[in-house]
Amino acid sequence: MDEEYLEAVLDLVAAVPPGRVMTYGTVADVVADGFVAAGATARGGPRQVGAVLSRAGGGVPWWRVVNAAGRPPVTHTERALAALRAERTPLTSDGLRVDLCRALWWPGAGPVTGGPTAPDGS
Repeated sequence: MDEEYLEAVLDLVAAVPPGRVMTYGTVADVVADGFVAAGATARGGPRQVGAVLSRAGGGVPWWRVVNAAGRPPVTHTERALAALRAERTPLTSDGLRVDLCRALWWPGAGPVTGGPTAPDGS
C-alpha cells in the first residue's frame, strides 16, 4: 500500500469531528480529489480506505467511518456503536446504524448547525 495514500486517508479520518461520520466512499472521493488538486493521479476507493483503516487506523477515530448504509465495520460493530453513542452521533431508531442525513460530514463545509442531539432531544 502506498504510504502517501495511507497518510491522506488517516489525516482525513483524524479530522472527522465527534458526532459526525464519513462513509468509506466519501473518504475515498475526498482523498482522490486531493490528489487530483495536487496534480497527481486519483487513486483508491472505498475498499482501499477500509484496508488502510484495518491495517493502520488504530490511532484515528476509525468508528467515524461507516458503510453507505450507515453501518460500522462488522468485526467491530459493538465497539463502534458504543463510541458513536458516547459522541452523541445521530443513529437510526433501531440504534444499529448512523443516521447519515444528520451525521454525514464533509471537510470544508463550514460550521455545522443543528448538531447531534442526545436521545432525549437535548
